[in-house]
Amino acid sequence: MLLHIPDVLTPAQLQMFREKLADAPWTDGRITAGYQSAQAKDNAQLDEQHPIARELSAIVTDAVLRHPTFFAGALPRHIYPPLFNRYSGGQQFGFHVDNAIRYDRAREPALPIRTDLSATLFLAAPEEYDGGELVIEDNFGTHSIKLPAGDLVLYPASSLHRVQPVTRGARVASFFWIQSLVRDDAQRRILFDLDVAIQALQQKQTNDQVALLSLTGVYHNLLRQWSEP
Repeated sequence: MLLHIPDVLTPAQLQMFREKLADAPWTDGRITAGYQSAQAKDNAQLDEQHPIARELSAIVTDAVLRHPTFFAGALPRHIYPPLFNRYSGGQQFGFHVDNAIRYDRAREPALPIRTDLSATLFLAAPEEYDGGELVIEDNFGTHSIKLPAGDLVLYPASSLHRVQPVTRGARVASFFWIQSLVRDDAQRRILFDLDVAIQALQQKQTNDQVALLSLTGVYHNLLRQWSEP
C-alpha cells in the first residue's frame, strides 16, 4: 500500500525545521548505508546523534503518532527514530531496497526493528528544487512522488525505489522505518480500508448503530487475528 498523508507538520513546525536544518552539519550519507545501498547513494545526511537531529526526530515521531491516517495505515509497533537527508548539486540515490532490519541504538540494549514500511516526510516545497522525485516500483507500476512540504508518503520497505537527481536547489526530507503490528501489506490494506469506512460512517452519524458496531467488531477481530505481539 502506498499512502499519501498530508499535513503531518504545521507551517510553524516546518519553519522551525528549515531554520535549524539550514545550519546543520551535513555529512556524507553513505556512512549509514549498507554495502548494496552505498553503491547507489549520493546525498548528505545529518548525524542521528546530533542534538538537532534528536530534537527534530522526536517532533516527527510525535507528529506521525498523532496523525490518524498515519496510525491507521501503519499500525505502528516500533518507529525507527526519524533521520534527515539533503540532496543538491546532482545528488541522487539509485534503485535499492531498504535493509530488512535496522537497530535502534538509542535503546539499551539496541532494539532490532523489522522494516515493514518506509516513510519519507518532505521538508522542502516542490518549487524549491528540480528533480528529487521519489520513484517507487511495485506490483501496480512505477510511481513518481514529489509532495508539498509537511506531507509524507508511506510505502512497503520491500519496494524497489530511488531518488532522482536534484539539478536545482535542495531537496530536504526526513525518512524512517516502521515495524507494524501487522506484517502483511495486503492485510494492512484491508484494515485501513475498513477503518476509513467506519470513520466515514461515524462522521455521518448513521442511525444504524448495530451495523456500525458489527463493522467495528470485524475490524478489531481481524486486527486481533493478524497482529503480532
